[in-house]
Amino acid sequence: MQTIVECVPNFSEGRDASKVEAIIQALLAGPDIFLLDKEMDADHNRSVITLVGTRESVGEAALRGIGKAAELIDLTHHQGAHPRIGATDVVPFVPVAGVTPDDCVHIAKWVAEEAWRRFKIPTYLYEAAAQKPERRNLENIRRGQFEGLREEVRTNPARHPDFGEAALHPTAGATVVGARKFLIAYNINLNTSDVALAKAIAKKIRASSGGFPCVKAMGVELKARNLAQVSINLTDFETTSVGTVFDAVRLEAVAHKVAVVGSEIVGLIPRRALEDAAVHYLQVENFRTDLIVENRLAEILAQQSARGVEASSSADGLRGLAEGFVVAVAAPTATPGGGSVSALAGALGAALGEMVCGLTLKRKSFQAHHTTLEATRARLVELRKRLMENIDRDAQSYETVMAAFKLPNATQAEQVLRGRAIEEASKKAASVPLETADLAAEASRLVDGLRSQTIPQAASDLAVALSLLRTAKDGAIENVRANLPSIQDQDWIDEVEGKLRAL
Repeated sequence: MQTIVECVPNFSEGRDASKVEAIIQALLAGPDIFLLDKEMDADHNRSVITLVGTRESVGEAALRGIGKAAELIDLTHHQGAHPRIGATDVVPFVPVAGVTPDDCVHIAKWVAEEAWRRFKIPTYLYEAAAQKPERRNLENIRRGQFEGLREEVRTNPARHPDFGEAALHPTAGATVVGARKFLIAYNINLNTSDVALAKAIAKKIRASSGGFPCVKAMGVELKARNLAQVSINLTDFETTSVGTVFDAVRLEAVAHKVAVVGSEIVGLIPRRALEDAAVHYLQVENFRTDLIVENRLAEILAQQSARGVEASSSADGLRGLAEGFVVAVAAPTATPGGGSVSALAGALGAALGEMVCGLTLKRKSFQAHHTTLEATRARLVELRKRLMENIDRDAQSYETVMAAFKLPNATQAEQVLRGRAIEEASKKAASVPLETADLAAEASRLVDGLRSQTIPQAASDLAVALSLLRTAKDGAIENVRANLPSIQDQDWIDEVEGKLRAL
């Protein structure tokens, strides 16, 4: 998959395995969706499912899960230790590869709107997708839980959903949808049933009470085990690590003559987070990531793969790499055309910017700029990948337009269907080059900023990169405008024209 988005829906069911399995099967019922993990917790009465999918498939998968959960889960009969407002309580989207946080925001907003349209489940947007500052934090939306929100939403405009009416679904409640970084759900169990102590410790360590940044925590009771638990979400483990919160909870517990009996990870955790915890406790003085054998092996395999590509391409020379695409453009067919060529020009411009960053990072004399250059190079990599994807996406979208024009139009019904198909296909065909122009404009700003921070010997490469990116933007804008005459939706056209003027 060229694009990978993680989706971690939380469902208010952790005791009936058959219901959870039915929801999972619904989630996986479409293409390009893969199950990474599932967690069921009877005390919390909650399941956490971790999926990955493409940018195009993951939103629809989430909607299948939301729909199935609404069929199977009745919140009026639900009890559990974990706060909840919905059968599908929260659905976050996380960028993994080939996608940006903004992509995940777009997916989240679409899913939220569709959940209301299809299932009449009101939805709220949180984290990066939040439309109101106070709704960035999930706990603010979930205040009062299902029962409290059900009453308050009817009379308090501040609690109205982002999509839907001011009334919860009678059995499925409401759903919170958003976009965020990787989150680590981490619970620490104490050898006491005193939930008040767990709540006091949670209050002391969480960011909202003046504790550690990027930490959310609450105290809950595990009735089945007669234990109290500090339930923690780490929203940025690089800011506050697993080891840091474990130490803090342990020290607070010891101060009250209580011990930690264990901890648990709910869902998945990035390898880096566990590496950091191990280094923290072992106090390794010379640690670096390539001391881990799996990391070193992965690096060697990547190098071998790159050499294989290099060897295969060197046989025909660089010309051979480009010739296939150039010949395809030269062919007397409508695709690939100007939109695809614009996307390629943008990708080449971004690639030149990456190259100049890489060359400069080798120079100690430019060390003062290394942090900025690393960040710029990382973003240029993302932009290059997106622009490369748009080479094919542009051609495919225009082929859909041509197919729409070939639909029959002998009867009035056929004419209506054909008109709708042309409208939708033309909007898609305009949207792809509009994205290309936007990506090229961002890459151009980044490359332009490199001129004062990179080696002077690469000045000509940056000049070429800027020229290519201007061409990419201007060419893409022309391709947007070429599709507008086939679109009847004047509001949509006005919105696009505004974006073009801004570009």
